[in-house]
Amino acid sequence: MQIRKATPKDSKSIVPYLLLAMQDITYEFIGEKSNEKATQFLYAMVSQKENQYSYENCWVIEDGDEIIGTACLYDGGKLHQLRKPVANYIQQHFGKDFNPEDETEKGEIYIDCVGVSPHQQGKGIGSKIFDFLIDHYVVKQKQTLGLLVDSDNPKAEKLYLKLGFIQVGEKALVGKTLKHLQYKR
Repeated sequence: MQIRKATPKDSKSIVPYLLLAMQDITYEFIGEKSNEKATQFLYAMVSQKENQYSYENCWVIEDGDEIIGTACLYDGGKLHQLRKPVANYIQQHFGKDFNPEDETEKGEIYIDCVGVSPHQQGKGIGSKIFDFLIDHYVVKQKQTLGLLVDSDNPKAEKLYLKLGFIQVGEKALVGKTLKHLQYKR
């Protein structure tokens, strides 16, 4: 198994894993509960440069020649810049204004989402991804990692706390209050 930066060719493989991690919020973004339209939206974003869901901001986890998961993360200080193409796409294709709360902030590399194939879950792959991200961003680059976790997901929260993330506050996102966790050197 290896973890590497995503390429444009990985876009189609990345989308299902992002959707696993953020299906409900994607429905909120586009204003429809349509898996097909959510998939089209995410593919349009992942396959393009310079937006928060771009392949440029993704790492992929490969087992042999199969992508089995992804992590999407970016500089929190660039949120508004990276969100602009997303907002434009949603306005043009769904006729909906897109202006959610800021889920991240300057001073952290924000882990937007991590998704692992349902057939690979429970094998420690999520922990391996986070270990890799912590080593790459915190240990080697001396950055702070941040993420949001829903209180309705105690399993994920337990994993993040076990890995060394600490709660630094709360943030609202599309009407939900989420715990803001960070991992600092």
